[in-house]
Amino acid sequence: MNKSYQKLIHGNKLFSEAKKFRDPHYFERLAQGQTPDYLWIGCSDSRVPANEITNTESGEIFVHRNIANLVVHTDTNLLSVLEYAVKYLKVKHIIVCGHYNCGGVKASMTNNFHGFVDNWLRNIKDVYYNYKKELDAIKDIGKRADRLSELNVVEQVRNLAKTAIVQSAWAERELHLHGWIYGLNDGLIKDLSVIHNSKEDIDEIYRFDIANIIKPVKRKVKPAKPGLIRKTKSKNKNAA
Repeated sequence: MNKSYQKLIHGNKLFSEAKKFRDPHYFERLAQGQTPDYLWIGCSDSRVPANEITNTESGEIFVHRNIANLVVHTDTNLLSVLEYAVKYLKVKHIIVCGHYNCGGVKASMTNNFHGFVDNWLRNIKDVYYNYKKELDAIKDIGKRADRLSELNVVEQVRNLAKTAIVQSAWAERELHLHGWIYGLNDGLIKDLSVIHNSKEDIDEIYRFDIANIIKPVKRKVKPAKPGLIRKTKSKNKNAA
């Protein structure tokens, strides 16, 4: 059996020892809980680890990753993470971070059959369709893919803004949505300047009437009809 996986266990020991050497109480504090300010929605690509590329520590970023950093309104995995981060962890910022030279984005630009993942990539094809004129004008395939990666981030941030989870938070407090993209060639993050801070930033058709969502429903109790209530005789304790 190939035991190359053992380097991960060995690496973990080195990681633990190094942390405790610098700060003996590091893990004790970490075990007390987490209060991250950020939710990071990134790509599953092994070259884009959120904490490493932002130089942050464990506990600072709540992370969700999938192929091509998509926000799909039917993805219960993503929505569960989003709700937990927004409703319970009370994160202040949500960041969608894509990256250049993304394999998922490049695969979506072809007519090749890849298998089950094609159902997922359809979401990126829809982005391409919406920006087809701009993208088709870019003759270099690599540059076209990189531009699609940027536009994909823009659309995923908009998808976040369209969720009732985010809009409910906006009704109560500040929550900022950001779109970034990471360069594998230089290790730098580029802010795409796509920021949403309220539901006014999206088309009216996507705005939920949050007041009706969070307002408790008052049920009217119908009065009983005459004759349906039985009168009970009170017992007289002094009766013989």
